[in-house]
Amino acid sequence: MESVEQGEGEGGAGGEREDAGLRPEDEPGSGVVTVFGRQLKLLRVRAGLERPEFGKLTGYAGQSIASFEQGRRIPSPRFIDHADEVLDAGGVLKALKDEVARAQYPAFFRDMARLEASAVGLSVYAALAVPGLLQTAEYAKAVFQMQRPLLDDDVLEQRLAARMARQEIFTRRPAPLLSFIIEEVVLRKPIGGLATLRGQLEQILLAGQNRNVEIQVMPTDREDHAGLGGPFNLIDNAEGRRIAYTEVQDDSRLYTSAGKIRELEARYGILRSQALTPRESLDFIEELLGVK
Repeated sequence: MESVEQGEGEGGAGGEREDAGLRPEDEPGSGVVTVFGRQLKLLRVRAGLERPEFGKLTGYAGQSIASFEQGRRIPSPRFIDHADEVLDAGGVLKALKDEVARAQYPAFFRDMARLEASAVGLSVYAALAVPGLLQTAEYAKAVFQMQRPLLDDDVLEQRLAARMARQEIFTRRPAPLLSFIIEEVVLRKPIGGLATLRGQLEQILLAGQNRNVEIQVMPTDREDHAGLGGPFNLIDNAEGRRIAYTEVQDDSRLYTSAGKIRELEARYGILRSQALTPRESLDFIEELLGVK
């Protein structure tokens, strides 16, 4: 298989995009979130509980329970666990938890999110914005607020929660090997304002202190540059396979063919040689912050 077209387009958004501010499912009233909602309602009715009563038992308002049941809002894993116990569902709701969690992302990013969550290694070249895995909540929210068409407030909050959840990769054990090459111009863009940018640079410095994380800066004044084709990711899975992910505007693809993988592997290796070393890169970020 040469590639799988995803129709996504990061545009600096860390891989998630929601067209026209719709909820995370492809179409209203369809998908795993709707299936979960129907199961939830059946189990609640079987238990003889009204929505307000069930909401009190799970810590949610009756209106939120209605949104869950109608597939208009994605429930948290914690709610699913609690609801399964309260309704004596015997694991029926918990069995859907992973699929519901993936529904936080648009359909076109779910494959990438799944691969990223189980990756043993990840190489990221970022040319437009700070990679989503490194973003602070403030920076990520600013990125989402800039998307056009505008995202609905509920969708924006779901996207923000999903992005922050992705960062659990940094605390996973065994720790995956993570490599980031970031364009200098990205580190100078005051997305969200100067205070937000400063917090973002501090976050990158903290991430770079981890032994399994290498962060490199590509200086703007480099005459030789292998990354003019745009941003891309390389994902290593536990089976020893490597998959590539590329994107431009509203189109993104996952590649599995050996030829394409070798091409992007070579490109990433050249980029690493052209960029500042990890130590030099952290020093550079400290200089941007005025620490040095």
